[in-house]
Amino acid sequence: MSAQPVFFLLAAAISIIIIFTSLSVKDLGVESLLVFSALKEGNLNKARASLSKIVGRDTAKLDEKEIIRATVETVAEGIVDGIISPLFYAFLGGASLAMAYKAINTLDSMVGYKNKQYINFGWAAAKIDDIANYIPARLSVIFLLLTSWLSGYSPVKAWNIIIRDGRKNPSPNSGLPEAAIAGALGIRLGGLNYYDSTAVQKPHIGEGINALDKSHIKEAIKIAYITSGLFIITGAVLFQLIQKGRFL
Repeated sequence: MSAQPVFFLLAAAISIIIIFTSLSVKDLGVESLLVFSALKEGNLNKARASLSKIVGRDTAKLDEKEIIRATVETVAEGIVDGIISPLFYAFLGGASLAMAYKAINTLDSMVGYKNKQYINFGWAAAKIDDIANYIPARLSVIFLLLTSWLSGYSPVKAWNIIIRDGRKNPSPNSGLPEAAIAGALGIRLGGLNYYDSTAVQKPHIGEGINALDKSHIKEAIKIAYITSGLFIITGAVLFQLIQKGRFL
């Protein structure tokens, strides 16, 4: 075997590993299931401790319903910034662009709007993250509607809530997947959150036909997994067609 194929395979393997590290599919599911398991045990303190690892809000005083809401909201938001966005940029520009996106998203998580002393720096990080997620968030709607149908939920109800409530969230992006999941599961997200003991009222998303239940955590994770799988398959097929010049 010549050196060229070996180097090609090695480069491809390295790229795949790097792209994989930019995704949060596994972590999103594992950490959220820890919250679910703690709730199933009836251990609220354990659930709060697990939740605190994946959300920025205060968790020490949350009751079961609020723990469930926070977990579902985090899973919904993670569908875009932890799955769809890094994959989108990986298909566009390979491992380097996927990691560039991950750097933007991490910077936003660390400093976006969070410190008055560095408000300008935080503002810039948050705005760049909003721009980077703008297209992927809207692409996610298509896949979330399809996933809703495949999961046995109504894509029509999901779509209605997306149209009605998808823009209510202060973020131009996270409200879309939250609305899709709220509509599909028939639940209501949003409400009063506390960040460093400061109250922040988020707009309500969804109709709340079904009361929040810990099973909704598992359903949200299932939707996230199926959505990521559909996006990978679609992206891979389109990438191959473009490579062969069929879309040019």
